[in-house]
Amino acid sequence: MSQTRRLAAIIAADVAGYSRLMGADEEGTHQRLQAHLRELVNLKISEHRGRVVKNTGDGLLAEFASVVDAVRCAAEIQRGMIDREPDVPEERRIRFRIGVNLGDVIVEEHDIFGDGVNVAARLEALAEPGGICVSGTVRDQVRDKLPYALDDMGEQSVKNIARPVRVYALRPEAVADLPARNVQFEAPRRRPTTHVAMAAGAAATLVIGVIAWWLCRSRSPSSRRACRSWSCPSPILATTGSSSISWTGSPKT
Repeated sequence: MSQTRRLAAIIAADVAGYSRLMGADEEGTHQRLQAHLRELVNLKISEHRGRVVKNTGDGLLAEFASVVDAVRCAAEIQRGMIDREPDVPEERRIRFRIGVNLGDVIVEEHDIFGDGVNVAARLEALAEPGGICVSGTVRDQVRDKLPYALDDMGEQSVKNIARPVRVYALRPEAVADLPARNVQFEAPRRRPTTHVAMAAGAAATLVIGVIAWWLCRSRSPSSRRACRSWSCPSPILATTGSSSISWTGSPKT
């Protein structure tokens, strides 16, 4: 079977110090990480037209058709993480490291392979907690399109990659200077609350009561016969002109 290949921008992300965080609070760390992925990371990837290829326990692998979208997504994820967990001590806060590369990949339904993916993973390992590392190829593609201050880290020899990789870094302090951006998605429509439903029911009852009172006060024989056939279990108060009328039960003939 022939392989499917394509050029893709790849994000590799993981949690800095994940083993230490899990050792200190396993359940709490897992729950907080899942909340970050669900409420920020996955939504940002979707917002920037990316696809989560797979989760890796303490991180994920995602691909994008546009390298600009990939870098913008990575920067907004890191900026969004700054505002999360404000009450958690610094040593216990979850911080991602992210690597971004552009390369040719082998595509399967639930995974992607190739040097393009491997380089993204090595770049992620070089990134600071809360920061991003990108390859020289990525930097060349976005340098005139995105206003990010990328520091040149020079050529880096990385594991299992034959040639050195030119690396540029978006430092955590540069991320902190970026404007905060909310995740944009359509919120689910709320159903009417119980109070609204009760108010609507009360209004409908009042309208029916007024109609019944009018029929019972009418001098028309047909209206009075219709009123006699109604069972009026509760008092109805109505106001006509300047006089108030209180009536209970079925009308008298």
